[in-house]
Amino acid sequence: MDSREAQISAVAALEEPTRRRLYNYVLRQPGPVSRDEAAAALGLPRSTAGFHLDRLVDQGLLDNGYQRLTGRSGPGAGRPAKLYRRSSRQVAVSLPPRCYELAVRLLSNALKHAERSGQSPRAILNQHAYETGKELGETARSAASNHNSLNTALRVLEDNGFQPRIEDNDVVLGNCPFHTLAQDHQELICGMNLRLLNGVLDGLAPTKLTALPQPTSSQCCVRLARAARG
Repeated sequence: MDSREAQISAVAALEEPTRRRLYNYVLRQPGPVSRDEAAAALGLPRSTAGFHLDRLVDQGLLDNGYQRLTGRSGPGAGRPAKLYRRSSRQVAVSLPPRCYELAVRLLSNALKHAERSGQSPRAILNQHAYETGKELGETARSAASNHNSLNTALRVLEDNGFQPRIEDNDVVLGNCPFHTLAQDHQELICGMNLRLLNGVLDGLAPTKLTALPQPTSSQCCVRLARAARG
């Protein structure tokens, strides 16, 4: 998953009008396009088109490669042309942060496994949420060069849209990444969220944080209390 900063940076790259026009042009084409083709289509100097296309590649919005357009190979076939095409990367930014894709993935997997096993969809959802959270915590711990459980927890929570802050020795989560879903299905989604965060903490273990339900909160339905975990 891309970091939030990387997602915002990619979107910001499209603020420049010429770059945005080039991006939209490439997306509309049935196949890869060269600098010359893009420049001619938009009435731009080749160097200008190349500069902006390469910036789009740097941001992961386009992919590039090389291919001989003559169809020939071997000596005298000419140099391969640099071609640009749509990237498979997905970029989405919401303010405040939302993680509906994660929720949909957990919910759909729970339904699929419930149909196969006959188990309760909610029980499977909670188990999958815990396992996903634990994987997030373990990945963050492995990636931390100087692991401090609290700092690593704050970082993984921030990366996943919870907007954590320390308040009265606890960690308060200032944002619910599943807000709209939680508004309509509070018990289901908040239960999933609690298991997800329990998994994150177990993945970061040892940590003195405990995920506690806080259903009356106007922010996230979970608060991370600084207490020994049993």
